[in-house]
Amino acid sequence: QVQLVQSGGGLVQAGGSLRLSCAASGRTFSSDAVAWFRQAPGKEHEFVSAVNWSGGRTYYADSVKGRFTISRDNAESTVYLQMNNLKSEDTAVYYCAAAPGYSGNYVAPRTPQEYNTWGQGTQVTVSL
Repeated sequence: QVQLVQSGGGLVQAGGSLRLSCAASGRTFSSDAVAWFRQAPGKEHEFVSAVNWSGGRTYYADSVKGRFTISRDNAESTVYLQMNNLKSEDTAVYYCAAAPGYSGNYVAPRTPQEYNTWGQGTQVTVSL
């Protein structure tokens, strides 16, 4: 079973940038769709971005479109989330998640229920 280990995150001023990484181990996840979700205090998981198995299709929440970029390197079994022009409302714990069985599919789901493997979460705090 794949395990996801996240890195990156931290404290940044509004307008700054951060990059999150999500590295898979245990098995290749090159056939998985991978997504990033975030959870602010008192709120449910919110979809941020997703990438299909090949990296050829990417999806974004409207709130981050134009500021965040998701990418994947299947040779390195790693997915990245580059976050630019960060805003205070981006403050949350960010989770990567993998959904197996999407090889050959352009789809990457937006709902957390579709994902069965999750990273440990990493805090992103954006100060004014």
